[in-house]
Amino acid sequence: VQLQASGGGVVQAGDSTRLSCLVSGHTSDSDEEYTIGWLRQSPGREREFLAGIRWRANTTYYRDPLKDHVTISKDSAKNTVYLQIHNLGPADTGVYYCARAKTALQLLRREVDLWGQGTLVTVSS
Repeated sequence: VQLQASGGGVVQAGDSTRLSCLVSGHTSDSDEEYTIGWLRQSPGREREFLAGIRWRANTTYYRDPLKDHVTISKDSAKNTVYLQIHNLGPADTGVYYCARAKTALQLLRREVDLWGQGTLVTVSS
């Protein structure tokens, strides 16, 4: 299984953007359950959990302060998990990683078993 993040770039403050994480290499009929999430590493800060979604159950999890700022979703037909970021501000600048773990709690703790490469978002004011 591989995770491939995309969608970063330079965006204007106040705009929204959507990042994609393609999950490849797993079988659609597998009954394995796991959580795909997004973590962000901003300059000078530790990598932090933003949101996660259970692959089969479709349950979503958010870091509380960000619950109204980001939206995570999944398109099973495309094997892709999305992160929509609303009303971008300077604090949203950073490298965004998609990652996999058994649970959202493990993502929160960065106990990840699979990382995708990061995609850089730069918010321009």
